[in-house]
Amino acid sequence: MRATALPLFHPPAVSPLLSPACPQATRTGRQSATARCTCGGRTPSPARRPSPCTTWSYTAIKYANYVALGSKHRNGWHLLTYIEYYEECRRAAKAFLKIQGSLKHLKAIVQYKEEIRTRLQNLYSVGPHREGRVGAVAQGLRPQAQGSPSPNHHHREPHTTPSPTASLQWRGFLDLADGVSEDTLDRVIDSQKPNQCCALVYSLSATGPPKAMMLSHDNITWTTVATAQRLSYRCPPEEQEVLVSYLPLSYMGAQLFDMWVSISVAGALYFAQPDALRGSLIDTLREVKPTLFHGVPWVWDRLLDNLKTSQLSSTPFRRRIDQWAMWLGLKTNRKRMLRQTHAPLCFGLAKRLTFNQARRFLGLHHCRQYFNLGLGLSRATLDYFLSLNMPIFELYGLSESTGIHTLSRQQDFRLLSCGKSLPSTHTKTQKEDEEGIGDIYIWGRNVFMGYLDDEENTQAKIDARGWLHTGDLGFMDPDEFLYVVGNARDIITLSSGEKINPNPIEERVKRHIPIVRYVMLVGQDAPYLCALLTLKCQINTDTGEPRNALTSEAVAFCRQLRSQATRLSDIVYDGDPVVLEFISQGIDAANAEVVSSSAKIIKWAILRTDFSIAGGELGATTKLKRAMVARIYQAEIESLYEEDEEEY
Repeated sequence: MRATALPLFHPPAVSPLLSPACPQATRTGRQSATARCTCGGRTPSPARRPSPCTTWSYTAIKYANYVALGSKHRNGWHLLTYIEYYEECRRAAKAFLKIQGSLKHLKAIVQYKEEIRTRLQNLYSVGPHREGRVGAVAQGLRPQAQGSPSPNHHHREPHTTPSPTASLQWRGFLDLADGVSEDTLDRVIDSQKPNQCCALVYSLSATGPPKAMMLSHDNITWTTVATAQRLSYRCPPEEQEVLVSYLPLSYMGAQLFDMWVSISVAGALYFAQPDALRGSLIDTLREVKPTLFHGVPWVWDRLLDNLKTSQLSSTPFRRRIDQWAMWLGLKTNRKRMLRQTHAPLCFGLAKRLTFNQARRFLGLHHCRQYFNLGLGLSRATLDYFLSLNMPIFELYGLSESTGIHTLSRQQDFRLLSCGKSLPSTHTKTQKEDEEGIGDIYIWGRNVFMGYLDDEENTQAKIDARGWLHTGDLGFMDPDEFLYVVGNARDIITLSSGEKINPNPIEERVKRHIPIVRYVMLVGQDAPYLCALLTLKCQINTDTGEPRNALTSEAVAFCRQLRSQATRLSDIVYDGDPVVLEFISQGIDAANAEVVSSSAKIIKWAILRTDFSIAGGELGATTKLKRAMVARIYQAEIESLYEEDEEEY
């Protein structure tokens, strides 16, 4: 679980704002630190840099009557205009100030998507509402005893601080604002400086304690403006951008696009239903008709499943038309990518017959740009949407880089590349191997202030010259396009000492075995590599868990192999010989492409279920949690190494 904490009163920590004039500003994780430039350069004047609050107020005033937010209720969509949104935010801010005035030890406000089922130390609950529970994190709070009453008042003990209580519904919480003047809030807003901490973004790791990343006001405003300009977002009255939010806003990439960029261009943001990732997202897309869409690899794969299911249910004549149109679309867009051709005359016919219908089926027929947040989108998926004239532009960034650092767009686009760096930022690779793959370092005003109260890790993450060590591996081509091929944490070290990057091998297996959804290599400190495979299964829309039934695409592929399998159990438990032989041949084909014999997959196993968020194998943004998968399937992994290993 990830959580975003917003300080009530911004700490005096000051970010050494990176700009082209100040490449050597020092950083520290201490809240009381002050920026110090070690290169003699000058950073831009703070007075000339707007804060998120000033940007927000400007948008609210200029575009007061445009739709800002939409959330669906039983009786339809509830809409807020920008001026209503702004006024409600101010009321919430004043309510937080009222709470902070009563609880001097209060440090931050945290919103949890899930219900808080257990009492958490130092948590003061300010009430459940339809979007989740809001809690206040404080130092020195004594947890309330289980079953203790006092739902409507603060229980106090002599010489102690208040205990946590469940107290207010959301509207009741907003009513606390009545006791705080507008001038009081304005003084707090005016006291904020661009190079002070604006937000703390927490990331929970499976391998260590959570880290609080400090993002300054300038980090957020500069990255927002640079991204919106680079991607040519439109503003009213010319056209209002329409977006759909379905990812956790504690994920910095989603927060940047859904909140900050949307506000900066006065876009209309519609919130998907809580079960969006269980299947309802496509219904929201069809209803809202977004003009821009940001997907993650898991979502793009599910949209692909829906499209293929629709195509397989059509008539043979219709399928032949689609095959021709998609062949033309892929051929044309690959040439367009290299600026080598204009669309042929029959391209318009392909659009009317196939491309427009596919986009309308997904609810993306008003979309001008399609983006992918997160790594792991396969070449097959990219090619499929490219063949439908829907090029997916990949983005790259970390929470430490305010969510984004490189981006692709129509003018700068290469398949499998994450695009080029934002203006006035830099990217380089260091410690490159014989294949030219090295550690990715990034530099710019989007680089965060540091980890809260963690100077040691801050200095390890950002070197003396201001370069952020991402931990990712990749390379840059002669045209400055960045390609990310893995992460240093994912590297597998065999017992022989040889280091293997699993990501390229996993993608190769998926390319050779189309019915495979996930591939995860294992073999840390082992004599050889093994692979865990999952097959493409349908999703239970009520629970989000994978079904036993294979997807229509997987079933159709089994029919091509002359297999009658329709369920995962037909293959795993009944041992369908045709499918198993095909998978074995696919593994052999992937092994034939590796240079080192140590990079070959010696054994593999098909798991009894596909990976999912509900199952714990995927994170909230559908990223594969390797450490968690290794724990969940420890028995299956151990069984792969049970036999005598001397022959290897």
